[in-house]
Amino acid sequence: MFKQAANVNDLDLLQRQQRLLIRSAELRTSLSHSADVIQTPLNLVDSARSCIQWLCRHPVYPTVALGALVLLKPRRALLWGSRLWSGWLSFQRVRQYLFTPIK
Repeated sequence: MFKQAANVNDLDLLQRQQRLLIRSAELRTSLSHSADVIQTPLNLVDSARSCIQWLCRHPVYPTVALGALVLLKPRRALLWGSRLWSGWLSFQRVRQYLFTPIK
C-alpha cells in the first residue's frame, strides 16, 4: 500500500513538473514578444550612448567642427551659442529648484 501511494505521489510530481515546464516555455515566449516592443528604443539609446562615448574619446573632431563653424559663420555661431547658454542656465535653475530640500 505504501509503495502504491509513493507511485501515485511520484506521478503527481511528474505531471506537475511537466505543467510547470510548459508554463515556463509559454512565459518565455510571451516575454520575448513583449521585449520586441522596446527593442527599437533601446537600440536608439545604445547608439546615442556609443556616439557620446566616441566623442568623449575623440574630442578633437567636435572641436575642429566648432572652430570651423565659428570661422565660417560667426553670426550663426553666436546665435546658437547664446541659445545653448540660456538653455543651460534654464536647466541649471530648474535642476536647482527641483532638488532644493523643502523646509
